[in-house]
Amino acid sequence: MSQISTSTSKKYTVWIWILSIAIPLAVAVLFTIRIPGVERLGFLPPIYASINALTAVLLVTAVIQIRRGNRIAHERLMKINIMLSVIFLVMYVAYHMTSDSTPFGGEGVIRYVYYFILLSHILLSIVVIPFVLITYVRAISGNFFAHKKIARITFPLWLYVAVTGVIVYLMISPYY
Repeated sequence: MSQISTSTSKKYTVWIWILSIAIPLAVAVLFTIRIPGVERLGFLPPIYASINALTAVLLVTAVIQIRRGNRIAHERLMKINIMLSVIFLVMYVAYHMTSDSTPFGGEGVIRYVYYFILLSHILLSIVVIPFVLITYVRAISGNFFAHKKIARITFPLWLYVAVTGVIVYLMISPYY
């Protein structure tokens, strides 16, 4: 197991903090901006919901692969998941920069269920960012003991965010 130097570790830590704060802030700011002259990108929600679904499937597949001892497949799947998350985020922001938020039209108990799922999804999508980054850095630096330890937290958080993203889409889609 290779260990990274203290200075390199500190650089990673700084970048993890910067990205973990900058990404949610950038998304929040970009939500307030509308791109003038660009039509509503209404075709994007089913695409990024599908990306969430694929991410969930690949996360589970990656865990199965590592449990079978296939580190290479696990590593590739996790890199794909990170790329899918970036693609999702770009599409999600692009959609919201061209569209107003769609109000949920459900009534009664389902309204509370929707908002609980939505709120937990949003909050955990912010919380999971540093977990994913720390987990990834520990893996690429060869610190597999620490990687495995935090991955036990990161995996269910990330899976919850991916699955609830699909659920939120399915619940709001009749109101687009």
